[in-house]
Amino acid sequence: MAENSRPLRVLQVLEPSGGGSGRHFIDLCRGLIERGHQVVAVYSPSRAEARFVEELQSLRLDGLHAIAMKRAPHPSDLAALAALRRVIRSAGPFDVIHGHSSKAGFLVRLRLPGLTHVPRLYTPHAFRTMDPTLGTAGKLIFGGVEAMLGRLFSDKVICVSPEEQDHAARTLRIPAPLLTTIVNGVHTPGSGQRDILRVRLGFRPEDFVFGFVGRLSAQKAPERLVGAFARIGSEFPAARLLMIGFGELEPEVRLLADRLDVSARMVLTSEIPGPLAMQAMDAFVMPSRYEAMSYAMLEAAAAAKPMILTEVGGATTVLDEGVNGRLVANEDDTSALSAAMLEFHDPQRAAIYRAGAQRRASLYSLDTMVDQTIATYRNVMLR
Repeated sequence: MAENSRPLRVLQVLEPSGGGSGRHFIDLCRGLIERGHQVVAVYSPSRAEARFVEELQSLRLDGLHAIAMKRAPHPSDLAALAALRRVIRSAGPFDVIHGHSSKAGFLVRLRLPGLTHVPRLYTPHAFRTMDPTLGTAGKLIFGGVEAMLGRLFSDKVICVSPEEQDHAARTLRIPAPLLTTIVNGVHTPGSGQRDILRVRLGFRPEDFVFGFVGRLSAQKAPERLVGAFARIGSEFPAARLLMIGFGELEPEVRLLADRLDVSARMVLTSEIPGPLAMQAMDAFVMPSRYEAMSYAMLEAAAAAKPMILTEVGGATTVLDEGVNGRLVANEDDTSALSAAMLEFHDPQRAAIYRAGAQRRASLYSLDTMVDQTIATYRNVMLR
């Protein structure tokens, strides 16, 4: 069988085990398996979402291993590295090893003594150094580690947006031949459940529902959205807010909603999958502080939802300013965000954004993402 067509044996490693990176991980594993490749997966149970684990277990994987990994640097990294080495030895040999997120990317790219070199690829799903709130010390530490591993220990760094690749090249100084961009792809979204979902969530047919999907974390800045939503209440009485997700900021978000007196006009839940919940939304809002290429953005674009996004990585991939929504400044002052939300109170303006979103809905193919990733694997194997 020709080298460029034989089935591959791939080790996929992920630390966050949920959210957008988890969605990418499962979609990629499934796509590889459907194309006849063998996949062994490693995930961390430390931050694993139950839905992620169930879906991963349902795949026809050639092996599944749980290795505890912590997000931040920790002495337990040595135990995780040793466990990963055992998997590589016992479940290999592999054609490529692909790490997702900073911790998994760190562990898989360390050259392990006694093992034949296998091409190592890394998908950051947003470099830590893209976080505008990261202090000087953090930028030096995380930037230094990412730069060293990117330049010296990576066969390829796969970015998920042009903005992320630009950051890797300009800020981290990773050489261009080691970088590539493969934009995440998504499944064709479902339809037909808008009314059922609205009844379930307590929204009326005439309500205008702004939606958010994402982890309730500092990165996603959910408090910005709650604050902006509170500002438009008197001028946009039909506005409602649907937030899908959970995370460490959930108690603070609920307290803020109570304090701003908007709890009665919003729903915060993690009981409905994001892609399904989008059917109940009229517009999607993502006020993040930093992103590489948010899956929620892609899913909203594929679902033909007008969007309001902050100026972060991937935003211009899915949003054409003034055509299918608004791009606003990435700042904690919610004035611009609330002003953009108020634009949807104008039926004519909202119709323009809806039409623009419909025209762009077919641009985000999951098959394209999987095929481009396989091509990247084969290219690094030829070196």
